[in-house]
Amino acid sequence: MLQITPQMKILVAVEPADFRRGIDGLVRLCKDSLGQDPFAGAVFVFRNRRRTAIKALVYDGQGFWLCHKRLSEGRFRWWPSAANQDTRVKTLAAHQLSVLFSAGNPDRTRGRESRSNHDSECPGNY
Repeated sequence: MLQITPQMKILVAVEPADFRRGIDGLVRLCKDSLGQDPFAGAVFVFRNRRRTAIKALVYDGQGFWLCHKRLSEGRFRWWPSAANQDTRVKTLAAHQLSVLFSAGNPDRTRGRESRSNHDSECPGNY
């Protein structure tokens, strides 16, 4: 079973991928276009041109997992853009990936530090 943990490195490809690619094609894309090692255990996330589907690729030490989600309606409205020509990937936290999987905006989530600071300011929170 594939489990995303907070310790995992999550890399979202800025440019859309050809979704005819399977595991081998996406592994090659990780190496050649993104300049990343797909065997390092990072989660790589790709989208199609129409923004209606995403694929997540991860190596678990024994083999690759490839997960594909296609929305039945709508599009993934949020996707990172390249700040400059050298930007090919954006790093996300695990909780942000969960938001992206639900077609939400990961930039609008708060991390663990923000929640714990907020909790300590609210009386009655234990």
